[in-house]
Amino acid sequence: MEAATKSTQNLLEALGHPLRRQILREMRDGDPASPREVSERLNDTLSNVSYHFRVLARSGVLRLIRTRPVRGSTQHFYDVSIEAEWAKAVLEIDEST
Repeated sequence: MEAATKSTQNLLEALGHPLRRQILREMRDGDPASPREVSERLNDTLSNVSYHFRVLARSGVLRLIRTRPVRGSTQHFYDVSIEAEWAKAVLEIDEST
């Protein structure tokens, strides 16, 4: 499969779930966020939001920026990494603001 086609397929899969789109819209301000922060903003469970973060990261839509130790665990911070203009339009991400 051609790389561009595979990339588009991964992006479509990532955007195919309403919670994943909601997570990306929540992160559109450009500031890195952790699954815990987003789960609190969306009033959803950490385990559910973390699962969708992993799917988004595997598909290349989220990029790990940094980690931080927190009470015997590690908090991961991600930012949105979408190049496709059509996907930005779907998510209403405007990088000019």
